Amino acid sequence: MSPSTEPREEESVVSLKSLYVTHDGPVVQVRFNTPENGNAITDRVLDDLLAVLGAVHDRPDIRVVVLSGGGPNFCAGGDRREWAEQLATDPAGDGLRTTGGKARRVCDALATTSAVTIARLHGQAIGAGLALALYCDLRVGADDCRFRLPELALGLPAAWGGMLPRLLQEAGAARIRELILTGAGFDAAQAERMSVLHRVVPEAELDQVVDEWTRPVVRRSAAALRVTKALLNSYAAGNRLADASLLDAELMASVIAAGRPADA
Repeated sequence: MSPSTEPREEESVVSLKSLYVTHDGPVVQVRFNTPENGNAITDRVLDDLLAVLGAVHDRPDIRVVVLSGGGPNFCAGGDRREWAEQLATDPAGDGLRTTGGKARRVCDALATTSAVTIARLHGQAIGAGLALALYCDLRVGADDCRFRLPELALGLPAAWGGMLPRLLQEAGAARIRELILTGAGFDAAQAERMSVLHRVVPEAELDQVVDEWTRPVVRRSAAALRVTKALLNSYAAGNRLADASLLDAELMASVIAAGRPADA
């Protein structure tokens, strides 16, 4: 089902403050629904994602979760205006640490839910938006997608939701080092070469690819699917003696509290 189509009678629809969610049998579609700010990741978005993914975790009959964005872009990254407002009321950065902790829990939920998570990308996927996409099991992007990791250019560490180890694991250390240090953008073709995207197609064909992935997954044994996802996650993490990304919330909050981010 395309995020832009009207729901059928058998579908249930939930409109949260930041998300538009449809549930059709074994498939849940989650669409960022604040195109006026580029679908920036706010505290409200994180709260809503935690609520939806928590509900999915308790529903073994749900086999697929599709994450997409309304409007011209998938996600423009973290909401720096909200960070500035949090810092103005709480210079010690405690609110920012809370937000960082939520980000980590959302990314963990995307990776560890028993459902297969699919990122459907178009337009821009920047910073935190790219991190959320990377934590999905499968990722398809429109051929005009643009990606960027602007954290260092903004005076921030690459510490959001456990993004850095996931990037290194999925795309390789050498290329990610270049992209983080330079802040250079990259296109869909480059993203596919780095395995940031599994497939690249014209935007009109995104839903076709999502359907191609969804059809076989919904026929899989729920128990086998759950165990397979757990195995994939455990083996992917097996080469790390310690997970330093657990410090992401502290690192991000400390750097932001130490000085306002520079202009892009």
